[in-house]
Amino acid sequence: MGNIFLSTILKGIGIYVLALFLTRRIGTKLISQMNFFDFIMGVSMGSLVTNAIIDKQFATLSGTTALILFAILTVFTGYLSLKNITIRKLINSEPITLIENGTIVDENMRKVKLTINELKMKLREKDTFNVADVEFAIMETDGKLSVLPKPDKKPLTPYHMNIQTTSSGFEKDIIIDGTIMEENLTSAGLDKEWLTSELNKQNIKDCSEVFYAGLDNTKKLYISKINSTNKETQGKSIPSI
Repeated sequence: MGNIFLSTILKGIGIYVLALFLTRRIGTKLISQMNFFDFIMGVSMGSLVTNAIIDKQFATLSGTTALILFAILTVFTGYLSLKNITIRKLINSEPITLIENGTIVDENMRKVKLTINELKMKLREKDTFNVADVEFAIMETDGKLSVLPKPDKKPLTPYHMNIQTTSSGFEKDIIIDGTIMEENLTSAGLDKEWLTSELNKQNIKDCSEVFYAGLDNTKKLYISKINSTNKETQGKSIPSI
């Protein structure tokens, strides 16, 4: 019995380290661009890892030991990455600059195994269609691309025009599936009478006719009605009195 524990632990540690090494070699691109083939390969690798660790004669005991071991190793490596920046880079890699001042850094492109076409696709996902418009594009450790446009290519905002704006804040759920969220209504300093009045303005006689209603910090109420086929209809944003 003791040999099963020891064998599972030793094999588990070895395969865990091997998995970390292989993951780093694959690179960060795969994380954000997993296709069906990559998914099949990931599942297959997981199956191979399971078969390599678990002793078929004592499958339950060996499997439980491996599960606990992997949980401990994951927590331990997470703790080490918090305490040591070298280990953090070793395990999680680090952000890599792919575009600097409108120029593609081809050496880093090779490191992350990213083609020009894939880079341009990622830029388009960020509403950027020209490499020359990019001041910095950085591949994050999770495989996503962060893009900083050049100053003259950034969208115009109220701040640039010295226009004062008011934050609408987070929308509070007031009605869900015809049920009033009384706690949220009270926390907004409002009551059912106010809500009834707002519903009446939209020719809604009862809250059961409402699929969803939400309230922002400016006391504007968004209402989405339930139609006769129980499908959501176009809602309206209406101000309170």
